[in-house]
Amino acid sequence: MSTITNPDPSPGAPAFIPLEANPELMTSLLRKLGLSSALQVHDVYSITEPELLAFIPRPALALLLVFPRERDVRVVAARRGRRRGRVQGPRRQRARDMVEADDPERVRAHGATSRRIKRPGEGLHRDTPLSTLLAQSIPLPPAERSALLEKTPALASAHHEAASQGQTVAPDAQDDVDLHYVCFVKNDDGTLWELDGRRKGPIARGKLDADEDVLSDKALLWGPLKFLERGGGDMRFSCVALAGSLD
Repeated sequence: MSTITNPDPSPGAPAFIPLEANPELMTSLLRKLGLSSALQVHDVYSITEPELLAFIPRPALALLLVFPRERDVRVVAARRGRRRGRVQGPRRQRARDMVEADDPERVRAHGATSRRIKRPGEGLHRDTPLSTLLAQSIPLPPAERSALLEKTPALASAHHEAASQGQTVAPDAQDDVDLHYVCFVKNDDGTLWELDGRRKGPIARGKLDADEDVLSDKALLWGPLKFLERGGGDMRFSCVALAGSLD
């Protein structure tokens, strides 16, 4: 059963300023941390209109959903965990959520270290903050992976710089915000994973076929469309996807 983890950081942990869902800003941040120029973050203007999804290069490797938090996220998410999904053990990297602001940087880091991205020459450059973080975190248990995130100054520094360059005024890192980040990725075995910093671990949402990605009909149905249904007409939803570069 999937349950909610404690969202409070450990004493002295950094608090990440919530970063706006700006694809140019996120691309710049990820490339500073080691992402190849062969990949970039794209706006997803609609997840229900195929003609708009067609503008995004495929396959899409990760989908980041930003949405308003439920009034009582602990109760809602615990109920969801009982209905569907399972928490994965050692095969999928896990880290307890110990960084503030719903840990948006951890969610982005998950998306940026998934599948094809980890292959040399395709996604992450060697000897960069993200590649180093990935290599160091793989053998660690979940709590120590979170501690590693907290002790990676390059991550916090790059995030702070990006947050100050957005098109809107950045909130204070300690502010309580009502938006939340969830990432969806497809694993090498075809499993669609939901990565949510308030859960104890990733949740398997189902198996995708070889020719399907995180923007395929099944992935959208199992993932972001579920959140839209629960939103009750709230329009504060946005999506960005990590895919091939158009540069």
